[in-house]
Amino acid sequence: MSAASTETSASLPTAGGRVFFQGAPGVGCVGSGPITGDDPVQKKQGKVTVKYDRKELRKRLVLEEWIIEQLSDLYDCEEEEMPEVEIDIDDLLEVNSDDERASKLQESLIDCYKPTEDFVRELLGRIRGMRKLSAPTKKGL
Repeated sequence: MSAASTETSASLPTAGGRVFFQGAPGVGCVGSGPITGDDPVQKKQGKVTVKYDRKELRKRLVLEEWIIEQLSDLYDCEEEEMPEVEIDIDDLLEVNSDDERASKLQESLIDCYKPTEDFVRELLGRIRGMRKLSAPTKKGL
């Protein structure tokens, strides 16, 4: 070690073994420093969350969790061991009648050895009134 490096390291204060970095003014991560009312990043985040209907997304998540639970019971296995069963809620919502929806569901559950009528009836009741989720539309910047 040279004498010059010893002098510079000795003159730096230590704060309990912690290292602190201080950036130059105007340089740093987005969101560092005080948030002002005209911060463009904050406004953009607000617009992004408005494009999605959180209530509908939450209902969809609860429904999907219920479907996984019911399929686990029907197939007597854990989610990881479950055979490939595809139930597309949006696809079901595109169909006009409950009879067509029920037949689509029965086709998906063809290899299930347990009775599926109660599951199908309950699922059709739960999706009644739901809307098909579409990707958010982009507005001009």
